[in-house]
Amino acid sequence: MNQDYIKPDAWSIIEEGFDAKRVESSESLFSIGNGAMGQRANFEEQYSGDTFQGSYIAGVFYPDKTKVGWWKNGYPEYFAKVLNAPNWIGINVAINEEALDLNTCKEVKDFVRELNMKEGFHRRSFVAVMPNDLEVRVTATRFLSIVNDELGVINYEVEVLNADAVVKFTPYLDGGITNRDANWEERFWQTLEVNTENDQAFVVSKTLKTEYHVGTYMQSQISLDDEKLQVEGEVEKTEDQVSISYAVKVNRGERIALQKYAGYVTDMNHSKDSLVEAAKNVLDKATTSGFAKLLQEQKEAWAQIWEMADITIDGDVKAQQGIRFNIFQLNQTYLGKDERLNIGPKGFTGEKYGGSTYWDTEAYCIPFYMATKDQQVARNLLTYRYNHLEKAKENAQKLGFTNGAALYPMVTMNGEESHNEWEITFEEIHRNGAMVFAIYNYVRFTDDYSYVPEMGLEVMIAIARFWQQRANFSKDKNKYVILGVTGPNEYENNVNNNWYTNYLAKWCIEYCIENIEKIKANYAEDYARIMDKTNLESEEIAKWGEVAENMYFPYSEEFGVYLQQDGFLDKEIKPVSTLTKKQRPINQNWSWDRILRSCYIKQADVLQGFYFFEDHFSEENLKKHFDFYEPITVHESSLSPCVHSIQAAKLGRMEQAYTFYLRTSRLDLDDYNHEVKEGCHITSMAGTWMSIVEGFGGMRVVEGKLSFTPQLPEQWNSFSFKINFRNQILKINIGKNETTFSVDGNEPMTVLLNGEAIEVQNTIKS
Repeated sequence: MNQDYIKPDAWSIIEEGFDAKRVESSESLFSIGNGAMGQRANFEEQYSGDTFQGSYIAGVFYPDKTKVGWWKNGYPEYFAKVLNAPNWIGINVAINEEALDLNTCKEVKDFVRELNMKEGFHRRSFVAVMPNDLEVRVTATRFLSIVNDELGVINYEVEVLNADAVVKFTPYLDGGITNRDANWEERFWQTLEVNTENDQAFVVSKTLKTEYHVGTYMQSQISLDDEKLQVEGEVEKTEDQVSISYAVKVNRGERIALQKYAGYVTDMNHSKDSLVEAAKNVLDKATTSGFAKLLQEQKEAWAQIWEMADITIDGDVKAQQGIRFNIFQLNQTYLGKDERLNIGPKGFTGEKYGGSTYWDTEAYCIPFYMATKDQQVARNLLTYRYNHLEKAKENAQKLGFTNGAALYPMVTMNGEESHNEWEITFEEIHRNGAMVFAIYNYVRFTDDYSYVPEMGLEVMIAIARFWQQRANFSKDKNKYVILGVTGPNEYENNVNNNWYTNYLAKWCIEYCIENIEKIKANYAEDYARIMDKTNLESEEIAKWGEVAENMYFPYSEEFGVYLQQDGFLDKEIKPVSTLTKKQRPINQNWSWDRILRSCYIKQADVLQGFYFFEDHFSEENLKKHFDFYEPITVHESSLSPCVHSIQAAKLGRMEQAYTFYLRTSRLDLDDYNHEVKEGCHITSMAGTWMSIVEGFGGMRVVEGKLSFTPQLPEQWNSFSFKINFRNQILKINIGKNETTFSVDGNEPMTVLLNGEAIEVQNTIKS
């Protein structure tokens, strides 16, 4: 049974009514971020019920020692923990010396929580009857500024409804926090300094091992019915915490509020010894502006993001809410300003999976950022991988590879492999192919070839070297094979000749050779530099070509399909429809042994290859493979429904495509996999965007032009979106009877609609 308490709304995520069993799920769903930091939607006031506390800083991590039963050569030494950072949101509230705690209140009424996606803030309001019978109305508004990404702001209002009372606010900073998912129950932070100055407070901490230095800071202001008050604060300090309490006597019905300005400054952007000074600068600007002005700036900044990134859907509120939630979370997680950062699988919504980047970035996220922002943002993501190339070579060397071969990590923060499951770490090597595909996809979309001679070819060469060494010649098959791998379907481990992996290996080598020739012919200086740097000679390239030309692909003559791996037909093939509801999801109800022996597929595997290389196969071929593999796919990866939605749309199966779209867009909102309390699935949200743009919009790049084969789900009246293609912004509106194009500026743009070339001036209808 999926959850269904989120109210349908086009622009907001709304929860009505307080239910302690939903708190942790809502903490994920209502998370906020600004690309540099983020936090789960924990209550500001104390809460004694079950809660998952989490505040996170982009790029700051801890190398938690890997916990395994026994060590293997080449095993990653640590698992990269996304760190729960010092807590700055806390505001303890007491009324007549009784602590406000929704878990202990006699009654909680009119509870409403809203994540306003249009304007970028979180708001929570309720009426509570406290144990001392005081009845209070609370409204708390919070946002993380995307104008100044070191700043967070809270406005916390209290109104006592049935008596005069003393309201005491105690805003605090807490550096003594831990991670829920620590392997060894150790602390990851050391507090270096706790101090106050007037109404300002500071906690300076550093991470153990990695030694990131972070300044957490706060300053508060008090107002009564919107008039500022001067209230003497009472300071308390411990080794890890600092608080400043403000007590005010208020009359019944008066509204007392605390504005808290707080956040993080880090040594990624400031010197270690100037963090307090940097924090003071942020506070001076914030308090001078005040809450109302800062919130207005936030609304204007989000309006600019939505102007380009929005997808509008007419006639289907749940579908509209779903896509906007996905777009909102992607922009909260990564804005493309800093090439040192990337898109973590949980973003700022939880700690699960660790690491700041997976192959999800290259396979799913780059198209979204490429089309909805300046192409430089996508180039930054590619540069991130180039900057980690030497670490990727080290990762391969640890496994026995030589001659500058590179294996990009499954999970990483700094280029080192930090994933701690052997069947993923050692075997899920298809991630290497996603690195190269992202370069190809970027060049295809932007027509910016300069990345390839500057950086990209070096990446391709190192990966081609890996594939050539990873394959071995089978005398029995008279072909090159790749043994002992895990494909995208992680419900099979240690298999031979995963079709997707073999196909990627062949393609990567051929694409690398093609680009070597292109750069040799057109970029002589770069060619000489790269050949010298890599010590690449023609004999080695010839070896690669032999492997690619003679790669083995398992195939079933009986079914007329490529097989996911050599032994796939040894399994009993039974459709997912034969499973009972009690067995789903199987990853929570079956033993791992049973899953591995079953035919069930976690996510697109062979079909992932058909998605990447759609133009290599006929539509009839896609149909045959889709009909074979989709019925045995359980879609228990967040990355699965979007690929299947796009392919179902390609095959004209719009009802099925729409069902998959709803699943990907509302994966977290409806908690399909019963795990949203651990955090949201951020990287798959880019796949949701693709399922509309590439699925229903049918957008492709064909011979350097945007091409569309639009189809409208029966449930929709129309939908529209914008694409930034080669520095021209195209708006597409798809209705029941017509498709409309318009282009910004005076330059015309030629697009293909159902295969026919159309020149778009300002507005063109078909």
